Amino acid sequence: MKNIKAILLSSVIGISTLSMVSCTKDLAEINKNPNSPEIVPSYTVFNGANRYLMTYTRDGWWMARMSMPWMQYSAQNNYVEEDKYQYRDAQTNNGWIYLYRSANAFKDIILMCEDPETSGQMSGYGNLDNQIAASRIMLVYTFDNLITHFGSVPYWSYGQRDNPNFQALEAEQYPLPVYAEEEEIYADLLKELKEAAAQLNTDEAVFNLSTNGDNIYGGIASQWKKFANSLRLRIANRIKHVYPSAEAEIADAIASGVFESNADNAIHSFSSVNADSEGNPLWQTFYTGTPRTDFWPNRSFVQLLKGETDNFGFDPRLYKIAAPKGLTFGAYSSGYQDSDNMQDYIGVPNALPSVETYYQTATNINFFSKDILSSERGEVLMEYAEVEFILSEINNWSQDHYENGVRANMERIGVETSDINAFIANLPVANERNVLVQKYVTLFYNPDEGWNEYRRTGYPDTEILLMPGETATRPHDGSTYTFRPLQSGNVVATDLPARVRYPVTQQTLNGTNWRAASGKLSNGDQINSKLWFAK
Repeated sequence: MKNIKAILLSSVIGISTLSMVSCTKDLAEINKNPNSPEIVPSYTVFNGANRYLMTYTRDGWWMARMSMPWMQYSAQNNYVEEDKYQYRDAQTNNGWIYLYRSANAFKDIILMCEDPETSGQMSGYGNLDNQIAASRIMLVYTFDNLITHFGSVPYWSYGQRDNPNFQALEAEQYPLPVYAEEEEIYADLLKELKEAAAQLNTDEAVFNLSTNGDNIYGGIASQWKKFANSLRLRIANRIKHVYPSAEAEIADAIASGVFESNADNAIHSFSSVNADSEGNPLWQTFYTGTPRTDFWPNRSFVQLLKGETDNFGFDPRLYKIAAPKGLTFGAYSSGYQDSDNMQDYIGVPNALPSVETYYQTATNINFFSKDILSSERGEVLMEYAEVEFILSEINNWSQDHYENGVRANMERIGVETSDINAFIANLPVANERNVLVQKYVTLFYNPDEGWNEYRRTGYPDTEILLMPGETATRPHDGSTYTFRPLQSGNVVATDLPARVRYPVTQQTLNGTNWRAASGKLSNGDQINSKLWFAK
């Protein structure tokens, strides 16, 4: 059997796969250390992969400098280029690597559970089928993140390992993997989720509770089953306008059992113990080492929550998202009180022409709230509220599901019941726009999915978002400016980015397949080439 180090490193994409074959061969011949276990326990790999995945996709780079400001949940005050779509190539290069490393780790768990030489050891940590099924679900989550950012990508499937189009994570066999088509990947993601849900034995744990091997559901297989079905609902709903089989997938996912309450939410927990390494990634961005106070509530989003735009009125989630202005960094860190004065909540204007001194002074603008910048805040993979908004959509914009979605999100983040009731009592009637705007507010906690929804539906629209070419007002002095995106790649965007470019390293490491994939995009490997599911 291969040395486990070779298994773990053999198929990461984004590092030179040509040299990796010889590297893994050398690793396999490293002498065994009698003082260390030869095989890493599957629960350790699973927890490590999930933490790695969430840490590097919800951090100050992948999320906070792309989807979060693009969806105008946040704005920057030290670097405004990324808010105007000119992101750094290193961001997507690193994100590509992090995502494939995570995928490879989930695959390794499957291999360890299947290999006769290691499966006996792994069975001591939990039901083998359940470990495989949970890893398949997380593989879907990981690859969904890849294709919604890039489009066609190299792909690997548990259930279709013989598919010649699925060559990822097999560096020894496919050092230069082809990019699978988006439609084929999506079809397999839905298939994987359905099969993984069926594979789960809900009478047994995914990982035994004694291992602490699951920071999402604590090893409870029935919760993983609901997550698989809910994730299938999300993906099928996203592609239903371009994928004829999606409606059947939606119906089957619901019948099989989706989230029914906040108790079902898929949330990866973080800790205040050893917070510098185990704390929430956005908290780490602000507090670990030199504080990076680059990211602030976006004025567009603050105006929506204050009721200054649109017709929803004051949203009490404002206090859960933004702190009042006037705080120094030290005063914020030591604690603060919410303010009833709405002039204390202004947000940083989106896409300023350049860095402006006024908005670099902390006392002039709003920190994110203590709830957001908490080391213990869990990161949401998917929550019950999102399921309710999808159910509203597929049931002709149902009022009940719409209200359930708003209530569920507010309850999850701790809004007072009286405030929830007052807000829901004054909700405008359910229709496409209103449901999707409220879904947008909920997806503040999952900005990548908010970006997916904008590209799918076009909501929120320009009543809420400041779009390229539009004029905005600086709140502190009433002066105006125009949102002028910067050139990104070869494009000056006229809308939100439709995707991100493939890593520059792919042009040299896997040039033939990169060119083939880029050539199928409407404008080549640029940010305005729409993905398959996009409106």
